[in-house]
Amino acid sequence: MPPQQTGQMQYPEPPQIITTKDALYLNDMLSWNLLAMKKAHFFAEQCQDQEIKQVLEKAGMMHQQHYEKILTHLQPTQAQTTMPVQ
Repeated sequence: MPPQQTGQMQYPEPPQIITTKDALYLNDMLSWNLLAMKKAHFFAEQCQDQEIKQVLEKAGMMHQQHYEKILTHLQPTQAQTTMPVQ
């Protein structure tokens, strides 16, 4: 189904505000990635097989990168935090 028929608005860029629902979803994404990263690291430490250990560490690093990427999108830009000079 084409986008115009779904009833959803299409934004050329993200809006400057985050709704409560969006904030809750972002919080969930951060939590999921943090938990997955910790679990992968924990299981890699318990693993005897070096090949499996490397795969688990790689998965943990992927989740850490996702976590950090989400955080960078949540950080205000310098232009948004700078007060105008009067």
